[in-house]
Amino acid sequence: MPYCVASDMTENPNNEKGSTETKREIRRARFVRVAERRTRLVIEKLRVLGNCSNKGVYEFNSTDVDRIFSALQRELEQARRRFDERMKRRAEFKLEP
Repeated sequence: MPYCVASDMTENPNNEKGSTETKREIRRARFVRVAERRTRLVIEKLRVLGNCSNKGVYEFNSTDVDRIFSALQRELEQARRRFDERMKRRAEFKLEP
């Protein structure tokens, strides 16, 4: 006889693996949790980078600034493309416009 935890039976009386809707909700909640945390961390790091703009403490020129922001822009665009490509793949097939 297979081992079964009592809470498994009370939460899912039909002993099914879980509905697609429930899995989507779990995946959505995980995405929101992870994306919000990572976005906050990136924003915080950008604010810290902004502290480097203090000319009284640091020495830099316009070329340095351009290189920094070009690198950041490239990474932002690459991250955005990854999201756009994955969303596009799912929306390609349609019977009607």
